[in-house]
Amino acid sequence: MDSNSSRGKRTSLQPLRAAGRQRVEELLEAASDLMAERGYEATTMAEIAARAGAKIGSLYRFFPNKEAVADALVQRHIAVLEDEYAALAKRAATLSPEALADVLIELLVTLYPRVKSLSALMEARTDRMEIRERARGHAIAGIAAALRVCAPGLGEMLAKDISAVVLNTMKVLRGMLSKDAPTMPGAPDELRRMHRLYLADRLEPFRRTLDSITEAEP
Repeated sequence: MDSNSSRGKRTSLQPLRAAGRQRVEELLEAASDLMAERGYEATTMAEIAARAGAKIGSLYRFFPNKEAVADALVQRHIAVLEDEYAALAKRAATLSPEALADVLIELLVTLYPRVKSLSALMEARTDRMEIRERARGHAIAGIAAALRVCAPGLGEMLAKDISAVVLNTMKVLRGMLSKDAPTMPGAPDELRRMHRLYLADRLEPFRRTLDSITEAEP
């Protein structure tokens, strides 16, 4: 959990004891909540400490400044994305394209509360483009891996193209569910149906292709 030491700033303290690690998690969770609610710029160190029920000195002991908090949050969010998409790829072997579409939506719903401040951090930080591309790259790679497990005949580049469409669909649905985007009551269900139909249409031919090759082998 280092801050930007290359810029001459002090690094964050890595706690060795369980109590210290628990305190850091509480501080980061409070920071994530506040930044998701108020944005990075509007969130203060004093507010983070208060939300976590900690003394301000405890916060500064682990994080010398707000940028160090942001660095730690970004690292935590990226780790969550990597773990969840790796688990998704393993699970995809047992799923139909329609079921995989539903699991991707389920993943979106479960992931968002755990990385809710990532959007605020990407909008505020000076290296936001690098963070955005890194997060997007992990998402596309993770989805593409799951698609190719579900449909082993699918090529790598096409899998990434389909993953980009899937990722944008998931973002639109999240906006609908969080009321951030204008919508009608039944629109989220219609988008879910479109999502299932799209993946079934794109993946089924590559599942059948592999089955045909397997059946033709002596």
